[in-house]
Amino acid sequence: MKPLWKDVLISLFMGLVLPGILLNGMSLMVPREPSWEPAVTQPETIPVPKTSIPVSVTEKDGSIRQMDLEEYLVGVVLGEMPAYFETEALKAQSVVARTYTLKTITTGGKHGGGICTDPGCCQAYTSEETFLQQGGTAQQMEKVRSAVHSTSGEILTYDGGLIEATYFSCSGGSTEDAAAVWGTDYPYLRAVSSPGEEHAAYFTDTKTFDREVFCAVLDIAPSGNPESWLGRPTYTPGGGVASVRIGGKDFTGIQLRSLLGLRSTAITFSVDGDRIVASTKGFGHRVGMSQYGADAMAVAGNSYREILEHYYPGTCLEFREGSIAGEYLQK
Repeated sequence: MKPLWKDVLISLFMGLVLPGILLNGMSLMVPREPSWEPAVTQPETIPVPKTSIPVSVTEKDGSIRQMDLEEYLVGVVLGEMPAYFETEALKAQSVVARTYTLKTITTGGKHGGGICTDPGCCQAYTSEETFLQQGGTAQQMEKVRSAVHSTSGEILTYDGGLIEATYFSCSGGSTEDAAAVWGTDYPYLRAVSSPGEEHAAYFTDTKTFDREVFCAVLDIAPSGNPESWLGRPTYTPGGGVASVRIGGKDFTGIQLRSLLGLRSTAITFSVDGDRIVASTKGFGHRVGMSQYGADAMAVAGNSYREILEHYYPGTCLEFREGSIAGEYLQK
């Protein structure tokens, strides 16, 4: 006969300790929930535009075709900005081009509510077929299409209205006040710094004129050393020539750029013997967004929203997918 105390110990072991051991062993066989939420990577989806807005586009041959806004914008971005630019720069260009187009439609623009494909008048446009024929790749084309569609419905406004969404190639280091170029002040079109554009084709440029040609173009007849003709210029907030006296005649930077066929109004003159050298910084009117500056900001890690905030200070980036046609095209 076993001692009583041994029976008690065995009973306690079988009833209390052993079940706990079995349960703990089973729990080791069941996967535990992680103490952190794993990152779930969703495949990128490009929203399909739900709002169809017709755009009347005048081609180079004078023909007019009706296009959907978002389809048209793909061609604008292909024509206006190099497809190898950073995606965030392409997105910024998409928003600016969309805003510019809608503003043109609502105000009538230069073509009675339509828009043309001449970049000197409205906006450049390159069809996908032409883009591929010119050496572009299908991958680049899809990159641009993605940039347009991922910003679908986004526009820039100021005080609730569409802005004058002007843009250009390269500023040469600083954009320009709208008032200095067009005589009209817009609070969101101010001179701002635009670093990182040195890789642009026309960050700087020079053009040399023989003395006779220079005088004929400016309609001046000075005598003596050309250095004595050139007065000291005054400058705009963005570094353009506000006014300068040349050969006894006053000129604005706008006039000099037009008459001499220069890249911008950020002009300096020098003399090389009997020739006059005009050096410029930047390419274009330099008001609004610099395309090369936008790319430089994107390379530095800025988002398209930050790019737009920089070049159009005080504006709002709004999403108006369902109300663009109803709200703006009726104004």
